[in-house]
Amino acid sequence: MDTKKILTFFAGIFTVTFVVSVIVTFFYSWIAHGTAMAEWGTSLRLAVILGIVMTWVHVRDIKTGK
Repeated sequence: MDTKKILTFFAGIFTVTFVVSVIVTFFYSWIAHGTAMAEWGTSLRLAVILGIVMTWVHVRDIKTGK
């Protein structure tokens, strides 16, 4: 698998994870605490971690033929 495909896969996973976690933390904060604030740091960390792990698993599965 070439580098461009790997980076595109990572960018897709990162973007989706970041957007969803921002929305979830925004609504959680709004409902639980009454303040409409998104947790940007948590969202960024989660997006980076899931982006790396899911990309690594995807590349590993392709190399092993699964």
